[in-house]
Amino acid sequence: MELHFDELLGKITDFIKTEANTKTVIGEQFELGEFKCVPVIKVGMGFGSGASESTEPKSGKGQGGGAGAGVGIEPIGFLVSRADHISFLAAGKTHGLAAVFEKMPDLIEKFADKRSKAKETA
Repeated sequence: MELHFDELLGKITDFIKTEANTKTVIGEQFELGEFKCVPVIKVGMGFGSGASESTEPKSGKGQGGGAGAGVGIEPIGFLVSRADHISFLAAGKTHGLAAVFEKMPDLIEKFADKRSKAKETA
């Protein structure tokens, strides 16, 4: 049994590249009126591996090995932009991603109010 750690590490890295992104966690960028909203995530990862080989005459020849990886992905908020202004809308640990979606109606209402005021003054 041959152990190919370089090959295994390459496969794990490729998997993380395809899975650890905002599209698979939250979704893609979207527009809400004049606002562009880009999801932001935090990614943490760890790797571990080991191998052993024995050539001791009494126990015979043997080898073994193992590897593992872990990935943690957490949505942390949205970058929200309008014209040349950009701000970060945090999801917050205490309220989670639900807090972001709770604030969206306020954002829509502010946008609608500004738009109607602009029409009234025009």
